[in-house]
Amino acid sequence: MVLVKSISGIRGTLENVPGQSLSNEDILKIVLSYIKEVVNISSQNTVIIGRDARPSGKRINKLIVKILLQNGVNVIDLGLATTPTIGIYVKTHSASGGIIISASHNTIEWNALKLLNNEGEFLNKEIAEKIINSNNKNYNVVEKQGEYRFEENALQEHIDKILALDIVNIKSIKSQHYNVIVDGINSVGGIAVPKLLNKLGVRNIYQLNCNPNGAFAHNPEPIPENIMQIRNIMQKQNYDFGIVVDPDVDRLCFLDNTGTPVGEEYTLVLAAKYVLEKQNKKTTCSNLSSTMALRKMTESLGGQYCASAVGEINVVEKMKQSNAVIGGEGNGGVIYPETHYGRDALVGIALILSLLSEKNISLLQIKKQMPQYFISKKKVIFDKDFELIVNKLKKEYVHYNIINIDGIKAERDEEWFHVRKSNTEPVVRIYAEASSIDAADLLAKEILDKIKTI
Repeated sequence: MVLVKSISGIRGTLENVPGQSLSNEDILKIVLSYIKEVVNISSQNTVIIGRDARPSGKRINKLIVKILLQNGVNVIDLGLATTPTIGIYVKTHSASGGIIISASHNTIEWNALKLLNNEGEFLNKEIAEKIINSNNKNYNVVEKQGEYRFEENALQEHIDKILALDIVNIKSIKSQHYNVIVDGINSVGGIAVPKLLNKLGVRNIYQLNCNPNGAFAHNPEPIPENIMQIRNIMQKQNYDFGIVVDPDVDRLCFLDNTGTPVGEEYTLVLAAKYVLEKQNKKTTCSNLSSTMALRKMTESLGGQYCASAVGEINVVEKMKQSNAVIGGEGNGGVIYPETHYGRDALVGIALILSLLSEKNISLLQIKKQMPQYFISKKKVIFDKDFELIVNKLKKEYVHYNIINIDGIKAERDEEWFHVRKSNTEPVVRIYAEASSIDAADLLAKEILDKIKTI
């Protein structure tokens, strides 16, 4: 049993034990507090709700809708919907906020509530902490229950918004006659990605695991070891590239024509390259755990790079401060403000396909043109004071540039490591990057071994 509270919301396993899992009681407290801190201070009285395809989502959806309606809040239910679709719908329809039922990359034993403000963005830290720490279980006294409406067209609105972007070159994409394979992990990506590709003029689409029944075909985190099925198919058949998304479609992974993952880290780098080459303003942003390739590429084009703490809201806030034209996270999350301040795999697909088609180049070729770095990621359960790790690493890596924005990051020459407490799991995460995978693995293992001695 696990229950994790963070600034993005609350997630846990499904044993329904209060305080120890994502129980009905914990959901009640979160939703009631959300009404108080977000809905009641809004000029509207409407919450948008949507979910990924995992089976527990239906039950949780019904519970949340019931709580909202009985407390006088109107609900627009998008049903099966991507996270960015929900965020965009909140803003374009001037709702009070949104509740997303999805545990993102976590396995099927998990689910979560992710909370949005009236801009369709994650809540700031102050408001989020008030909500997740609330113990209120008392319904509001209302004269009239809220009204419920189911909306079927939110995804089409989302896609139309992407297609309307001047920067997206539909004509160029269509001219390439791409042959594509898509792994939708049997969640909402199985609906959304093929529909977007079709609207972009891609007609040859092999749909793998695109039945949104919630029966995840593999571990839902789209990292190389979890996507062997699509890799094996691509090695035997002829595709221009492959696309894999996570269950709520805010993370994006491409595979080149050999079935080799380009790497989630390079999703943002490729999308940013296309955007930066199209305009004079060239500021980018990513979190501290993301590849230095984005900074190197941005600076090579005469731009400026900014780093933020890990967490989507932190990236968004830094992007707004720096007026960044594109940003995101190295987990395959692309944030393009022209559509929405939130990670969006669909806009990432449109930007990267525009890049490839205009240059008439393959993913394999263009990846070779990027700065080449490799990240090693590890994690360890650590139940002691996290500051013990910070203090030890500060002392032992005095010749590195130390950054204390989020945990501890240490940089030197062409390598860095970052150690921080996870927002989504009860673990400490270790990231290391270098110019070869062996060097990155060695550095990450070195840090892991030092933590184990504490």
